Amino acid sequence: MADVFLDAFLDSLKVFPFLFLLYVLIEFLEHRTDVTRHENLLKGNLAPLLGAATGLIPQCGFSVMAAKLYDKKLIRTGTVLAVFLATSDEALIILLSHVTDGSKAAAIMPIIAIKFIVAVGVGYLANAILRREAVGELNEGEVICGNACGQDHEEDGKFQRYFLHPLLHSLEIFVYIFIVNILFGVILYFVGEDKLAAALQSAYWLQPLVAAAIGLIPNCASSVVITETFILGGLSFGGCVAGLCANAGLGFVTLFKNTRAWKRNLLLALTLYAVGVAVGYAVDAVMIAIGI
Repeated sequence: MADVFLDAFLDSLKVFPFLFLLYVLIEFLEHRTDVTRHENLLKGNLAPLLGAATGLIPQCGFSVMAAKLYDKKLIRTGTVLAVFLATSDEALIILLSHVTDGSKAAAIMPIIAIKFIVAVGVGYLANAILRREAVGELNEGEVICGNACGQDHEEDGKFQRYFLHPLLHSLEIFVYIFIVNILFGVILYFVGEDKLAAALQSAYWLQPLVAAAIGLIPNCASSVVITETFILGGLSFGGCVAGLCANAGLGFVTLFKNTRAWKRNLLLALTLYAVGVAVGYAVDAVMIAIGI
């Protein structure tokens, strides 16, 4: 049993340096990006396309920013849906940190492509359905922004910004990964690999439903659980895509702060869930059809 904890710790430790380096890079890029200077771009005909491209950047700060803009009626429903559907929170970072595992790292591009296509398609469809939806303008001097952890680091020095915050964030994700690895290892230890594989196979067509529900949880732990379970072989590719399509990072935390708009926010959450489930089933069906 002690070997389960040791193996879980060593497997989690292997990805820690990659996590830290990736978070340093993201912090560096984030503080040189001010999308709100060009917020008018998120109102025009290219808004869902640009929103989806922005959401693909591996951090949830842009979903927070999109939620704030949407709550102030500065962008349209299709645009915020495009950002949310494209957002993967920590998923791409975790997949990138498994660079030594070629089979899992190879899933990055298909996930990005699927999420981008779905985000753009749903975004334009929603804007077409709600074509009379009005948008406003930012007040003079008003700035709306978001970042990777939903907190304001603008006053931090370079040490805190480029070392301390990435280190703390990496340790947080390391703990989540370690917990998932322990749970998976314990299940394998007591159940056995053959029985576990049979159980997962029997629940194959339920995975998108469950994964999408987990993806709706507005916490980075949800994307870690989905991605790490996929990496460990406990979740199908379609289930993984379903969960990540439904995962909008901290975007829904921002939206649900406006309790007066709870019906609107609930409808957005249900839309994300429905799209995630539908895409997950479609992906699994295609993979079975082509024999993968």
